[in-house]
Amino acid sequence: MFRTIREQFDTIFREDPAAKSMVEIFFCYPGLHAILAHRLAHRLYRWGVPLAPRMISQISRFFTGIEIHPGATIGRRFFIDHGMGVVIGETTEIGDDVLLYQGVTLGGTGNETGKRHPTLGNNVVVGTGAKILGNIRIGNHVRIGAGSVVVHPVPDKSTVVGIPGRVVRMRDEDGVLEHGRLPDPTGQALEDLAQRVAELEAMMRQMVTEQDRERKSAH
Repeated sequence: MFRTIREQFDTIFREDPAAKSMVEIFFCYPGLHAILAHRLAHRLYRWGVPLAPRMISQISRFFTGIEIHPGATIGRRFFIDHGMGVVIGETTEIGDDVLLYQGVTLGGTGNETGKRHPTLGNNVVVGTGAKILGNIRIGNHVRIGAGSVVVHPVPDKSTVVGIPGRVVRMRDEDGVLEHGRLPDPTGQALEDLAQRVAELEAMMRQMVTEQDRERKSAH
């Protein structure tokens, strides 16, 4: 247990440059409070203890603004940055070294039974306000852009943006999620279309010019 707590502190120091001391983290980081409460609630949930796990989850939600169902399985070195509005469903599975920003939802798509929430691999970063819905797998080393809505599986080492989320980049190595530099597939499509229209207009002008020359030479 003490090793887990120490690991959480080390993770926060690594992921958040604003963290200045262990005392500050202990008192001022709701993401830490939420994950420690979840570790306890999840253990009781697996032991089959009635009611207590959900009560712990609700108390944690009240104080942190982060809702994690005690049934969710979460790996090591998990970090929720800021955290307000994060929701993690009952059958969610999260790997190691995963980072979530505020407003993220790992939820279901309706009234399904059984496994109905997403599975996240290792080294996944989910941007602010993103929604990952349904029993889908998000691969290892995936970056999901802010505000994206992901409803289909995502392969390893890829970046996803948009509504619905689309893979816009595949990477051979790890990378940070730079929100200001994420690709814009819609904007790129419009730019490609504008370029194609310009090329067609140039071709039409050339054809008209050649026809004018042919008519003048005929006279």
